[in-house]
Amino acid sequence: MPPSILHPPSSQVLVTGGAGFIGSHLAERLLRDGKSVVVVDDLSSGRMANLQAVSGHPALRVIQSKISACAELAELVARAECIYHLAAAVGVEMVVKSPIHVLETNLHETEVLLEAAAPHRTPLLLASTSEVYGKSQKPAFSEEDDLLIGPPHQSRWSYACSKLMDEFLALAYAKEQSLPVVIVRLFNTVGPRQTGQYGMVLPRFIAAARSGAPLRVYGDGQQSRCFGYVRDTVEALVRLQASRAARGEVFNIGGTEETTILDLARLVIHTLKSNSTIEFVPYSEAYAPGFDDMRRRKPVVEKLARVTGFQPQTPLREIIRLTAGL
Repeated sequence: MPPSILHPPSSQVLVTGGAGFIGSHLAERLLRDGKSVVVVDDLSSGRMANLQAVSGHPALRVIQSKISACAELAELVARAECIYHLAAAVGVEMVVKSPIHVLETNLHETEVLLEAAAPHRTPLLLASTSEVYGKSQKPAFSEEDDLLIGPPHQSRWSYACSKLMDEFLALAYAKEQSLPVVIVRLFNTVGPRQTGQYGMVLPRFIAAARSGAPLRVYGDGQQSRCFGYVRDTVEALVRLQASRAARGEVFNIGGTEETTILDLARLVIHTLKSNSTIEFVPYSEAYAPGFDDMRRRKPVVEKLARVTGFQPQTPLREIIRLTAGL
């Protein structure tokens, strides 16, 4: 019997981590689409303020809890049309400073959710990360690439490994228990409401430029990244969840306009018409001795475009403007 028959139609959507940066934008989108949304978030990194715009919406319910501690989890999963699993420990600083928390959160909470979803075959989209590509020196990363993870004594790789294990576990449930699963690897999603508290570079730069403080660039600033606007990311998430062709597959989501971190700092200063300067900070001072950063991190997004007809295209200058609220 196909999963669509086993799983009755519903308009209720479960979003774990729905009070976080991306999760809150996703919750808003789903509510606009006429869905009832249940957010499960322990608020360890999410904030209720992120949901302020929809706080009084009659179709929104927020449960402050870890997934594993949510007494209603089995019932919520059984009634849900689908699940977006965005709850995770995030940010380079948290990874470096709290590796036990990162591993326990990313592994255990995902395991609990998959176990709950499997009997009902509730379609589940798992948010993973570009970090799983590890130390590869390829100019752009494709979903079929081999993954090269750094050594275990460098704690930054614990995050990549925890999310990669989430991917393996989700695909195992898809294979053995016919759970409809989609995996997405997010590349530097940015936009309004993102905080620089956990090391995210663009909100850090914007906050510094606004206050006239130096923009702290780690290393030599020649490491390059691509940035995707959060509403583009949400559009991709919604389309992938709705696509049967996407089930059992892995997709990159991100912009493809590459920039060095030094040029990003300059562009932020120019866009905000700031008088801030740029300060170079050694990685050993910013994080810890032996910290290993990637020189390039660019996604190949043809698979996303082929399956959904969509790929993020908001220009970086516009992303900075929108993120800064200009």
